[in-house]
Amino acid sequence: MAELIAKFLLAYLLGGVMGGDVMRRLAGGSDLRASGSGNVGATNALRTRGAKFALGVLAIDIGKGVLAALALPGLPWPLPGAAADPAVLPYLCGVGAALGHCYPVFQKFKGGKGVATLAGVFVALLPAAAPWLIAAFALVVMLSGYVSLASISAGVVALFYVACFGPGALGVQGLFTAAMLALILFKHRQNIVRLFQGRESRFEKARVLGRLFDRKPAA
Repeated sequence: MAELIAKFLLAYLLGGVMGGDVMRRLAGGSDLRASGSGNVGATNALRTRGAKFALGVLAIDIGKGVLAALALPGLPWPLPGAAADPAVLPYLCGVGAALGHCYPVFQKFKGGKGVATLAGVFVALLPAAAPWLIAAFALVVMLSGYVSLASISAGVVALFYVACFGPGALGVQGLFTAAMLALILFKHRQNIVRLFQGRESRFEKARVLGRLFDRKPAA
């Protein structure tokens, strides 16, 4: 139990290393929380600071998810006692990294929405599902331009994949995926309201497929 708790806390602290804050220190400029949507993630970085800055944010946030799921569980544990369950520990560390990103203690619990970090965790622990998640995200963005809707769709596809092609919805993978989908829905609750109200911001440039359906046939 001690190993589970300690490595979960390490993953939480790692998750709290915000890509937006790291890139701001490297590239300068204002805090992402003070511009655009006020979110510290890659989407707001793209809107306010450009593609190069946003890619740096995305790489850091994905990378810490991979690191939490793959590296932290394998750290040696010197204290006596029963070893942590190796089937559970990577997923628990993934949860810790996601919560650390969403609610970082050193940023007064004002973090991002966890999608990029969770993507890193899924790439590390469920690599066979990763192409499906990426495809779902990209398709929804290109059709609608709504990143929030694409993020939720990717989470739904992840749960569907694990339930249908993995060990099932009631195993460790299924419970982890369901919990993380719930986290994504909770963090996007305001976006969901705006989607229903027709007020959600979208990337019109990314809506390349949706614009095809907008074209009216020639008279």
